[in-house]
Amino acid sequence: MSVLDFSHLSPQQRVELIGELCDSLNEEVLPMSDALKTELDRRIGGFAEERAHAEPWSEVRAKLRPPSR
Repeated sequence: MSVLDFSHLSPQQRVELIGELCDSLNEEVLPMSDALKTELDRRIGGFAEERAHAEPWSEVRAKLRPPSR
């Protein structure tokens, strides 16, 4: 298998590409067990509720790296 160079893409473009590649795989190509489907549904269902309690990255970063004096 050859290695493709994606260094010309921005990090955001690479993440979007990952999403597109994952979306291109269907169940015929990559079958999922019932347990995995159930777990994915559970995680997707809880995403909106968990997102409501999320903190912006800028706030988290500020807590982790207080301004230097």
